[in-house]
Amino acid sequence: MTGIRLKAYGAAAAVFALDRLTKWVVELRVSFADTYTVIPGFFDIVRAQNRGVAFGLFNESTFQWRTTLLVLVSVAAVVVVSAIIWKARRLDPLSLWGFALILGGAAGNLFDRILSGRVTDFLDFYIRDYHWPAFNVADSALVAGCGLLLLDMLRPQRKAANVP
Repeated sequence: MTGIRLKAYGAAAAVFALDRLTKWVVELRVSFADTYTVIPGFFDIVRAQNRGVAFGLFNESTFQWRTTLLVLVSVAAVVVVSAIIWKARRLDPLSLWGFALILGGAAGNLFDRILSGRVTDFLDFYIRDYHWPAFNVADSALVAGCGLLLLDMLRPQRKAANVP
């Protein structure tokens, strides 16, 4: 089972590395005033900072311990998900890869919060006036990982032979 664990941790590390690389490129080459249209009317590359959590929740909070609290919650999530992957022999492959994506995404955003107290977002999707909040590779991995976990929960489970 060590091989599958190593692959899962490797996938998490790859997500982390891709997240760091893309954020570094955006921080280096995109100013806060820039908008690079990739697909007109649908997708732009922008540069945004998020001091809160998903969808900018708590971004404008003046709570003195906001960043510390978010770092502690993120550390707890990384530790728990790492432990779940370590016990991989009990996981279905779909769940294992879901947790690997969640670990990589959580670690990517945690790194940013520890380093600067904020997360860089840059993927901006919209249709006319319907605008999705900007997000990043780590956020995408978190959502995809949760989707895999949800799929695993919703699909019918196989029963062992000779078990009522």
